[in-house]
Amino acid sequence: MLNPIHLRTLRECVRTGSFAEAARELGYTASAVSQQMILLERWVGAALFERSARSVRPTAVAAQLAERSGAALGALSTLEREVRAMVRGEAGSLRLASFATANSRIVPTALAAVVAARPNAEVQLDEGEPDEVLDGVLDGALDAAVVFDYDRDPRDWPVELRRAQLLAEPFALAVAPEHRLAGSAGSAGSAGSAELDLAQAAEETWICTRADTSGARSLVRLAAEAGFAPRIVFRSNDYGVVRELVARNLGVAMLPALAWPDAGVNTLRLTGRQPYRRVLVLYRPNNTNPMLPLALDCLKHACAEFHWD
Repeated sequence: MLNPIHLRTLRECVRTGSFAEAARELGYTASAVSQQMILLERWVGAALFERSARSVRPTAVAAQLAERSGAALGALSTLEREVRAMVRGEAGSLRLASFATANSRIVPTALAAVVAARPNAEVQLDEGEPDEVLDGVLDGALDAAVVFDYDRDPRDWPVELRRAQLLAEPFALAVAPEHRLAGSAGSAGSAGSAELDLAQAAEETWICTRADTSGARSLVRLAAEAGFAPRIVFRSNDYGVVRELVARNLGVAMLPALAWPDAGVNTLRLTGRQPYRRVLVLYRPNNTNPMLPLALDCLKHACAEFHWD
């Protein structure tokens, strides 16, 4: 394979017409330049210079090789700059995944900060439940994933992954403004300071996530602690759908803080030990992507904006 160092030296020798001058331009000794040209001639299989005691003259082969190698050397220089930028985190790519609620509340702020800091980087985002994105982090298809787990339904994460907690979201009971329990509920989106014994909602129609989810299992366990089994009639993994069903007084629901509405639904904390959902970011500890520390830092700063009394 042609040595790009030899080709750069050749181009300088052809341009200057002198090994000594090329050596000064490149920071080599004249003997180092001469040795490089001898090695290049061996590889090419033809003489590249007519040598005399006082000068060297490039042959037609040398002139053509110097001219035609310009584009290749330019592309290689571009690649070298891109690699250096990737190593510094100024370019390259970042691949994240997150669940829907975090994608609507946390991730946009974090990604905007990443893009502002590294405008030349390629940033990708996918969406999925924790079990849907774990394999991507484990096999390196994803740099990191924002996931969740519930205190009433804790889970073990793969030991191969490192995790950092971003948030601990409290839960609140969501009811329509005209619901019988709404009188003691806080204003929409705040969860107020009033509290409710969950047993007071024992006879209500419930709205919840799918039966195979941590949210559904958590509700069943919370209700069992309060002495009843919830009558779940409506199910959706989209908290936007859950809020709309609650707003139309079709039932009540337990909502994590990131899903608390800005309007249309009242929320109320529970008495006793408050249930919560943890929001975590998972990543491989041996991931050397220089974009990853920036992404983790931006996610933490985005979550620092959330406060719940």
